[in-house]
Amino acid sequence: MTEGKPLYAIIMIRGTVTVKRKMVDTLKNLRLSKVNSCVIIPADDTYKGMLKRVAEYVTWGEVTPETLEKLLEKRGDVEGKKAKSLAAKAFKDNALDVSGLNPVFKLSPPSGGLRSVRLHYPRGDIGYRGEDINRLLLRMI
Repeated sequence: MTEGKPLYAIIMIRGTVTVKRKMVDTLKNLRLSKVNSCVIIPADDTYKGMLKRVAEYVTWGEVTPETLEKLLEKRGDVEGKKAKSLAAKAFKDNALDVSGLNPVFKLSPPSGGLRSVRLHYPRGDIGYRGEDINRLLLRMI
C-alpha cells in the first residue's frame, strides 16, 4: 500500500526543562511541545536532519496504515470509514494534510510504562525504532 517514501510517527518522550534553545526551536518546528504528543511526517531529508538533532528527546519510526487509521479514529476524532480513506490518502500523497484536523495527536502514557528515557532503543525508549513504533503507538492510543 505504501508508494514511495514511508511516513514517520514521532513521539516526544522527554521534557524540555534545561534544554538548549536550538533543541526547543527544533521541537517546536516539529510541532512537539508536550511529552506524549505525536506527529506524522514524511521521511524527507529535512525532517531526518531535524530528527538527528532532537534524537535524545523523541522516538520515531515508520508507521503502518493500520496504526495510522487507529490513531485517526481514537485521537483524531475521525469516524471509521473516513479514517481509513484518510490513512490511505496520507500514504498515497506521502503527507497527512487534512484541513480541520489537528496535526498533533495527544497520547496517553504507554500501558506497561517505558523502559528508560535516557537510553536509546532497544535498551531504552529514545531514538529510531523502525516498525516497532507501531507497538508503542498502540499501547499509547
